[in-house]
Amino acid sequence: MTRVRSLLLLSFLVFSLHVTLSWGVEKPYSRHEYIAIKQRLGTGWNTWDSHNVLAEVLLPDALSINVAFKQFNWMGYSYLSTALPARTGEGVEQVRPGLHALDGSYSELELHWNNLHVKIESAVENRDLVMLITPLEKPASPARVVVETGMLWNRPGSLSRDGDVLDAKLPSREIRVHTIGSLITDPHIPSHSPFLVLAFDGPVGVSVGRGRTLEEIRQMVQRERSRLEESSGSSGGLRDTYLAIESALAWNTVYEPSFDRVVSTVGRLWNEQYGGYGLFGWDNFFLAYVSSLYSQDLAYANFIEHLRSMTDEGFIPSDDRGNGTKSWDRSQPPVGAIILKEIYRHYPERWLLESTFDDLLTWNRWWMKARRNGELLSYGSHVAKNPLGEPDVHTQITAGYESGMDDSPMYEDVPFNPEKNMLELQDVGLNSLYVADCNALAEIAKKIGRNAEALELKERAQQVSKAMEQLWNQESDAYLNRRTDTGILSSRISPTIFYPLLARFVSPERAKEIVDKHFSNSNEFGGDFVLPSVPRIDPQFPKQQYWKGAVWPPLDFLVYLGLRNYGFAHEQNELAVKSNTMFLGEWQRKGFICENYSALIGTCDDPRLFSDHFHTWGTLMGLPALIEAGKLPAPELPLPR
Repeated sequence: MTRVRSLLLLSFLVFSLHVTLSWGVEKPYSRHEYIAIKQRLGTGWNTWDSHNVLAEVLLPDALSINVAFKQFNWMGYSYLSTALPARTGEGVEQVRPGLHALDGSYSELELHWNNLHVKIESAVENRDLVMLITPLEKPASPARVVVETGMLWNRPGSLSRDGDVLDAKLPSREIRVHTIGSLITDPHIPSHSPFLVLAFDGPVGVSVGRGRTLEEIRQMVQRERSRLEESSGSSGGLRDTYLAIESALAWNTVYEPSFDRVVSTVGRLWNEQYGGYGLFGWDNFFLAYVSSLYSQDLAYANFIEHLRSMTDEGFIPSDDRGNGTKSWDRSQPPVGAIILKEIYRHYPERWLLESTFDDLLTWNRWWMKARRNGELLSYGSHVAKNPLGEPDVHTQITAGYESGMDDSPMYEDVPFNPEKNMLELQDVGLNSLYVADCNALAEIAKKIGRNAEALELKERAQQVSKAMEQLWNQESDAYLNRRTDTGILSSRISPTIFYPLLARFVSPERAKEIVDKHFSNSNEFGGDFVLPSVPRIDPQFPKQQYWKGAVWPPLDFLVYLGLRNYGFAHEQNELAVKSNTMFLGEWQRKGFICENYSALIGTCDDPRLFSDHFHTWGTLMGLPALIEAGKLPAPELPLPR
């Protein structure tokens, strides 16, 4: 072994020892298995730059090839060098994302800006990248395409223009970027790096590695598109759903330089707003499970990187932001162990359980320490550090945020007790998810030989399950939230009334009562567009705005898991089909992946809504249909009915 290699090994061992001593147990992101995953994920061309879908970036080098547009008007010109999906406002670019392979081998999008209507496709073959930029309509005024190179994240490299080629000298290689089209000399380009300008009176090509003709680029693009479409072949009639979910995930999977990681995010606009990235308490656990449809590496990475968000107090925060702040006063629903168990059933590697168990156990214990309100749990918000002056902390509003259902009518007029740091409400949804979390974590503990912790978790699940019987209301055939200041059961409900099925503590007879009375009831949760976040007879339902009636993907997904626990085959299939119809309908209609959907018309551009139009957890609406079709491991045997 050379002296350099010896020093590198010594440095790595010292770092590993530091990690182990600092946290008491080796963190998953320091394990050699995960380091290998990161190396595999962080390689090759893809739309890695969170700030711009017009750029293709090469990892690990961080060379960026960016496409920009210049359009003339009577008194000057307009220039567009960055674009993101789902922007709103007058005059902003409109991006319709299309198919996108998770590995970056193919992508397509349509761009409307000023009076330009453009299609941009990319393809990667044998580590070479091509891009095809095609005008879909003749521009009303002259337009130009600008191809520029850049080095992102302060990585080393030198860039230059060599005649009609852009040249990048990187530490490990040299890359040449060719263009196909009519080159124009135009010094009035607002770029700080080498660029080429081409007339945009027809298709324009970019070829990295070697020069290619436009026809060769078209053929390469078509080959990679065909490969992507063929990859969904085993999905049968759900081919389009499978491709739509992969595409949504791919468009929002980015490279995040703060922690040198590839991670899936809910949306690029959220990343931009939050200073570089935004990870959310339950959202990003769901994305780890969605990833498992396509990639073990990405599923593991998404789960592990989300655990990095854990606060010093031992909980996963509601928000983890790129500006260095978190929601230090509140968490979000405990779904981590539930998701980990499902990922493990698909990709059973013991090291993942061993390296993540302690963080999940710490979070599980935190709920009992920080949010126990009598014998059950309540959502809350406590006094915590707040260095940048977040306006709402330790309030009724932020306690609602901890539920993940922000402004749900269930929490209207419920007092916040600042001494308890909690809402005066024992919540059916929270306590059911907590029991499910305890049970899932107990199963994990048994698999890795943590028998004492498995017993602890089972006992805690039994205690909460027993206390939940205080919330059963025979007249309503449901478990109802209970006010802890008055002792009165609340009549305000949501799809969380089905969560006890997810926790599996309900008798088969009682499960049938809940489902029969509420699931298909047209006054409550039945209908063509399901499941509304409040019953249809709730006075807030007509508003549809946010959690006041809209259909939310995580609710549909968690209810689906509960239905399959008890073998409600008809209902789980109905929910899967109706959810997928909404999901696929909006993708095919407008390229939307919706944060939430109208329970009245099934779209996410209903003006009554407040919905991000490209939000990755919208893929949860299509996931149950693929589970039903066997694209993920078969569910556990349902409880007898």
